[in-house]
Amino acid sequence: MALGRCGSLVFLGNGGSRIAGFSLGESGEPFIFDCPKETRSQAGPPDEERNGVVAFAFSPSGTYVAVSMDSKQLLLFRARPWECLSVRTALRRSTSLAITGAEDRILLADKSGDVYSFSINHPDSPGQLQLGHLSMLLAVAVSPDDRYIITADRDEKIRVSSLKQPYIVEAYCLGHHEFVSQLSIPPNHPQLLVSGSGDGTIRLWQYEKGSELHCLNLSELQSSRCEENRCAVVRLAYCRGKDLFAVVCDSPSSVYVLELDVEAERLLHQQTITVKQRAWDVTFDDCGGLWLLDGDRAVLYQQHEGLWQEIPDHPGQTKINEVIHSNWPVFEGLPSVISCRNLYKMNIDNMAEYRMKKEQRIDQRQKKRTSEFAAESRDSKRPRMGAVTM
Repeated sequence: MALGRCGSLVFLGNGGSRIAGFSLGESGEPFIFDCPKETRSQAGPPDEERNGVVAFAFSPSGTYVAVSMDSKQLLLFRARPWECLSVRTALRRSTSLAITGAEDRILLADKSGDVYSFSINHPDSPGQLQLGHLSMLLAVAVSPDDRYIITADRDEKIRVSSLKQPYIVEAYCLGHHEFVSQLSIPPNHPQLLVSGSGDGTIRLWQYEKGSELHCLNLSELQSSRCEENRCAVVRLAYCRGKDLFAVVCDSPSSVYVLELDVEAERLLHQQTITVKQRAWDVTFDDCGGLWLLDGDRAVLYQQHEGLWQEIPDHPGQTKINEVIHSNWPVFEGLPSVISCRNLYKMNIDNMAEYRMKKEQRIDQRQKKRTSEFAAESRDSKRPRMGAVTM
């Protein structure tokens, strides 16, 4: 499942085809939207199990919400009041979304390595190609002043490009050893970039110069090692009021809360929150509360005496859980969490097999030469026809 908050607005998505949107400050029924099924002309027979939420993004003011589906559909919603403005189809399955600061464009990164721009002011117009990578794109972000577009791919690269002229590459942020899955630019500190990767690290960058300021290894914070010592970052949420980040990885049932020390240019580990079931998603509210999707329920954490503690029976928490449970037959679809296992590159050592085959070929040649030499020796010792012996 997916959980997003912007002010009092709440977005819920799932691995099925239903989306819910509502405001915690308003009474009444939530906005429920059932995504249209694929048509055969677009992608063959419809497949409801593959029509879940892949990515979503709020606009900076919370007026719009963009949602990409597993069926390549791009949905645009207005959140005040909630209504669907358009349903468009992308060429490839998307991996990440971002909305510009001017709230006039949606930037969609897809699996083929391209970024398309979709107009918000003209909600029915098709997407326009902006830039491309040679590898699968996994994350896209845009600077608050709409000057830069930042893209991250499976080949460990973070590229900083000009948004107006995307063919101009301003810088590269290089240092990750695995795919880069998450990007976040703190609006309070627009010169900084935070990235998460399949190598289990969170890195702080001054992206205009492409310089790395700090690297925090999450693997060192775990009480038990992940499978194959891999720890991939799948969610990265920022708290504007307190300069905090919440990080969710793919394997452990833990949420890491990090503090951004701007003066020291470092990321400091503040606390590890252990959840009861599985942390599907994480977000902050405007008051600094930390919201988790723990299995089939939303849980609110707040800081008390320096520690994050669960707040039971919060009115907002109660309302979110009521929406989840009332729609649970549909919400219990496939979890909308990126599977990172297929993103790791396979290191195949074929030298041993090559050496073995080479030795076999040399041995075969040697045996062939030995047999030919033995045959020639036998022929030379035989008497020739017609020879006279005395």
